[in-house]
Amino acid sequence: MKLEKDKKWKWPAENMREWTEDELDNSEREFSHQLLHLRFQLAGGQGDVLPVIRQLRKGIARVKTVRRQKALEAGAQAEA
Repeated sequence: MKLEKDKKWKWPAENMREWTEDELDNSEREFSHQLLHLRFQLAGGQGDVLPVIRQLRKGIARVKTVRRQKALEAGAQAEA
């Protein structure tokens, strides 16, 4: 998945909840990788990447939130 500044990298958390653990890992890894490249571009003076950086950070947070929710659900089911 190649990032472009015009694309919106928003996924509703409802859609992410259907993803497998591998898909969540791959998405988080790819978002982090793209974020690193965009930070280098920002440091190099390309100021038009800031909105994409914000969207990627939110995407990473969503992935982590969904992963945490799945872990809590699995723990609750194990207790019951």
